[in-house]
Amino acid sequence: MIYVIKKDGTKEAFDVNKVVAAVRKSATRAMVEFSQKDWDRLCVIVEQRVKALESEEVRIAQMHSIVEGALEQLSPEVAKSYRDYRNYKQDFVHMLDDVYKKSQAIMYIGDKENSNADSALVSTKRSLIFNQLNKQLYQKFFLTTEELQACRDGYIYIHDMSARRDTMNCCLFNVPAVMEGGFEMGNIWYNEPKTLDVAFDVVGDIVLSAASQQYGGFTLPEVDKMMEKYAEKSYKLYYEKYIALGISAEKAHETAMNDIANDMRQGFQGWEYKFNTVASSRGDYPFISVTMGLATSEFGKLAAKTLLEVRKNGQGKPGHKKPVLFPKVIFLYDENLHGAGKPLEDVFEAGILCSSKAMYPDWLSLTGEGYVADMYKKYGRVVSPMGCRAFLSPWYERGGIKPADANDKPIFVGRFNIGAISLHLPMILAKARRENKDFYAVLDYYLEMIRNLHKRTYDYLGEMRASTNPLAYCEGGFLGGHLNYTDKIKPLLKSATASFGITALNELQQLYNGQSIAQDGQFALEVMQYINQKVAEFKEADGYLYALYGTPAESLCGLQIEQFRKEYGVIEGVSDRPYVTNSFHCHVTEDITPIEKQDLEKRFWNLMNGGKIQYVKYPVDYNIEAIKTLVRRAMKMGFYEGVNLALSYCDDCGHEELNMDVCPVCGSKNLTKIDRMNGYLSYSRVKGDTRLNAAKMAEIKDRKSM
Repeated sequence: MIYVIKKDGTKEAFDVNKVVAAVRKSATRAMVEFSQKDWDRLCVIVEQRVKALESEEVRIAQMHSIVEGALEQLSPEVAKSYRDYRNYKQDFVHMLDDVYKKSQAIMYIGDKENSNADSALVSTKRSLIFNQLNKQLYQKFFLTTEELQACRDGYIYIHDMSARRDTMNCCLFNVPAVMEGGFEMGNIWYNEPKTLDVAFDVVGDIVLSAASQQYGGFTLPEVDKMMEKYAEKSYKLYYEKYIALGISAEKAHETAMNDIANDMRQGFQGWEYKFNTVASSRGDYPFISVTMGLATSEFGKLAAKTLLEVRKNGQGKPGHKKPVLFPKVIFLYDENLHGAGKPLEDVFEAGILCSSKAMYPDWLSLTGEGYVADMYKKYGRVVSPMGCRAFLSPWYERGGIKPADANDKPIFVGRFNIGAISLHLPMILAKARRENKDFYAVLDYYLEMIRNLHKRTYDYLGEMRASTNPLAYCEGGFLGGHLNYTDKIKPLLKSATASFGITALNELQQLYNGQSIAQDGQFALEVMQYINQKVAEFKEADGYLYALYGTPAESLCGLQIEQFRKEYGVIEGVSDRPYVTNSFHCHVTEDITPIEKQDLEKRFWNLMNGGKIQYVKYPVDYNIEAIKTLVRRAMKMGFYEGVNLALSYCDDCGHEELNMDVCPVCGSKNLTKIDRMNGYLSYSRVKGDTRLNAAKMAEIKDRKSM
């Protein structure tokens, strides 16, 4: 008796009929039909070769070689089909082995790729392991060989490979449209809220449910205006109650407004509790942002100022309060409303005070220079950022990509992005030089690659059913989102953007002529102008809303250094530090003032309308007037401005100050530290550890101007 030793070490009696069954599948795949004579001959050849081994045991690898050899004699086409399937299975074995190794690291060490994911939690570990598998499947079945090679070498980076095939990226979710008249969520009908406190709860439920069905940032645009309606409803109920009790109209109004203010505080505090403690089904805390600041009504102003007050005061036990990370707060600045002596100057002052204590809000200029301000000044429409920095290209109500006529207006709320793919520009320049090719020709190759990936993503996602995200696609959260559960979502994708990202612009300039963008920057500027023009050409030709995006590299900042060193070694100013520079920013080690940094980065500002943020380090130790001056300057320049202070809190005695490593009051090292990750805030230390990767921590340590 001859036994075959299987891959798992078990034994099975040799049976030539099993060879026939396996080969029959390969023949079918190759569309080849064997005659009975062919089958008989195959069996004879295989049996003879097995016996010729003169062994009672044959390993499965030997068995495969024998069968392949026999098939080469009978049909090379079937031999190739058999070999390809065998390699396919081997690839899966290797893939699952990689997933297993990664899963073990996640289980026992943790993962710091995403600072919003606490990999100590069981639910997060499960999600991270699934993401690793999904990423491998994406690479195996969605990418061409050339695309996979470009990713592995590091010339392009496909963000969020674990989720790209399943759903969309960041969005401006239309919560008011969902709540209007009631909606269904999780097979339960929600009536539209009749009071402010219930509205806060319902909004929280909607956000946590909808944000779990996507990846990337989830923005609630103009929340102060959104809550006006429900504040007015509650006010009427309170006022009528007090009048019925015989209280005077003046006192009834005063008491009702106090109740509304209390509901506001409780509501915004409830959001902070929910959004910072309840992980999504993805295993992370959803990246939720809110924009605010334009409401001029009594209730709207109260909502804005209360939101800022709650964030400024922080959460925690008495004497140990500190600001939370979510939602990110973005102040919509209109010089005509928030300027000196203007109607909402008090809201601006509240925002500055909040930024001085909590870094948020970040500040978006609606009346300065550039794309966002142009949309606001011309059409009165706000382009709120999605998540930390992504901006939507205009989609016109009647004309689509282009306005139908002079009266057509753009729409932004209820739209989304389908993903970002970033270029590693220094590697592309290094490749062009090594291969003695024109830089722009090599750049074009990778731009076309990204373009084709985006086109396939549009097509692939278009086949998804509306049931995959009911609040968005069926209940009105997205533009046109009133589909039936079984409808495909393709019609909704026409207004979605896709991003061409860039990183390491500073290192590109360094590689080009040994100068940083603070010292020179002309070549970097020319490259950005070129890419911007190419993206515009792709947009015109393909009919898709492509946009250029300044990438906020979190874990990518370290990965790209590893990739560059592997291919091109260590080059001073390019790959001699553990991280690359984010987006178009000056290097963090530049010894420049905040004003100099603003001026230097202004050159690139209008070239990246798909996603950008400008931030500087404010070495001002809670100096309110200095912060106010720099923010107003940024607003005149048309920036989306982040205040960077590096906040530190002692978890033992509650002392707080800027950037301490040891508490000067009690000597404790048990600190919570909040730093700006890129366009958003994250914990650089919590309970003695950090959720940030080593490369990002090295960058934070080096910061002078950021």
